[in-house]
Amino acid sequence: MNLYYEKNRLIYMNIPDKVISSIYQALNLNKEQRNLNSDSILLGAIPEMDSMAVVTIITSLEQEFDFIAEDDELDAEMFETVGSVINYVLRKIREKE
Repeated sequence: MNLYYEKNRLIYMNIPDKVISSIYQALNLNKEQRNLNSDSILLGAIPEMDSMAVVTIITSLEQEFDFIAEDDELDAEMFETVGSVINYVLRKIREKE
């Protein structure tokens, strides 16, 4: 493994934590209220997950990871679970490389 690969691997390893942190902030939650992981269901399971929260999460992720979310990419399936949001962010980052 070269240093470049290891550096990118470390960056990718931090992405799920940053996405989860953005979700916590957008929903005004903390870990004591709800423990989120990649399997956590968002839509329909968390009362705070409304349309304003979706906009806040997308805006936060766009700023954090420097990408633009296109309207035709955003659907309910993307916000079904924390993992689906993480996968979306990873895909957007890979598109920039």
